[in-house]
Amino acid sequence: MKKAYRVLLPLLFWTGVWQLAAAAVGKELLLPAPLAVGRRLLELCGTGAFWLTAGASLGRILLGLLAGVVLGTLLAGLTSALPWADCLLSPAVKVIRATPVASFILLVYLWVERGRVPGLISALMVLPVVWGNVTRGIAETDPQLLELARAYGFGRGRTLRRIYIPSVLPYFASGCRTALGLAWKAGVAAEVLCQPQNAIGTQIYNTKYYLETPSLFAWTLVVIALSFLLEWAVGGLLRRAEGPEGGRRP
Repeated sequence: MKKAYRVLLPLLFWTGVWQLAAAAVGKELLLPAPLAVGRRLLELCGTGAFWLTAGASLGRILLGLLAGVVLGTLLAGLTSALPWADCLLSPAVKVIRATPVASFILLVYLWVERGRVPGLISALMVLPVVWGNVTRGIAETDPQLLELARAYGFGRGRTLRRIYIPSVLPYFASGCRTALGLAWKAGVAAEVLCQPQNAIGTQIYNTKYYLETPSLFAWTLVVIALSFLLEWAVGGLLRRAEGPEGGRRP
């Protein structure tokens, strides 16, 4: 009951604020009321095109997220193990982290077809975050445990499984949680600019272009709902991977 209260109270409060603001503005073109947006959302949910669009966007961005996580983890291991790799690759990763998302979207759009841009942009946004967290986790692995592993004659594989992975996992999980939101927002932004077929971002652009403000709000609510759904699903997987001790370290 307490958990439901903490969810429903803010929801009801801000819906009320939204309703009052819409009533004060008095123009649906500028700010539609919650009821109009909800009605439009229900209309969208009743069409097959809506589910195809949402599924396509979700698939693109999830693939980009997965690619960024894998590449970021591999690069972190490489730059941590080899000084020459750190010298060559770390500046490039830092440049990716510092470059504005809009610049990346426009540059990538020149090089690849529009349907692949959102996934690639998501991967680029995820890579530096995961790389930074995993690198930190490797650097902060307890040296006494590593010394103990050498004393007992652990091989590289056993040292990786028994020491590095448990030590790095909390940092990896934290990086994935942070990267998830970045990947989703950057992917949808790329869809808005590139307008691939069957994409939420394309629908958002079309509603703005045709001044369909209730549809714009409805699609924005879809983006928010899918973001919460992804955070819940990925967060559950990460908590399970961390085990009962998960979440106690950064």
